[in-house]
Amino acid sequence: MDKHPFYHFLKNRSESSLPGRAAQMKMAPIPLDPDFVLPHNASETAHPSGVLIPIFPDKENNLHVILTLRTNSIRHAGQISFPGGRRENDETLEETALRETEEEIGIAPSSVDLACCISPLYLYRTDNQITPFVGFLNEKPALTPNPAEVEEAFTTSLEQLISPKYQKREEWHLTHASFDVPYWSIHRVPLWGATAMMMSELLELYGEFRKGLND
Repeated sequence: MDKHPFYHFLKNRSESSLPGRAAQMKMAPIPLDPDFVLPHNASETAHPSGVLIPIFPDKENNLHVILTLRTNSIRHAGQISFPGGRRENDETLEETALRETEEEIGIAPSSVDLACCISPLYLYRTDNQITPFVGFLNEKPALTPNPAEVEEAFTTSLEQLISPKYQKREEWHLTHASFDVPYWSIHRVPLWGATAMMMSELLELYGEFRKGLND
């Protein structure tokens, strides 16, 4: 089966020309106290982690992304995330992302075509340096959430995510400080934080892709 044109757009995109931090920061929680500064650069002790952004086309060739809701018993409990986790032993970060995706929601690595990695993101609260990989599937896969890690696996379309209708902002109190928090209201649980920041860069690339189709 021919790959979606967005796959080829990403495959041919140079890592040096990614939207990067500027795109991520569009969905970053902003401290309301100007003296409260969040670290963005990885520490020397940061754990290398890999996540997969799994994308598939529907019958009309519209693209959808797969997300997970973490169980209440693990790190980032009750939050929406991409499948992934910390690197083990001598595996590559690509292998980490694919292994964790299979363990968490049952998608076999052989069914995923990796298009690219987008900009790494440092998560200071857990001291993780996260590298997101964008992977394409030919169709919506059967999703089998591992109940030890994933409460729910669900999908949303990229068109829904770029719609202003689902983009919200609220003031939240987090980690002993108040923040202006941008998020997507696409689920009973808000899509915010690190996952939203990585998604923001992907959507900026998707916007460039769509613009190119219309030019």
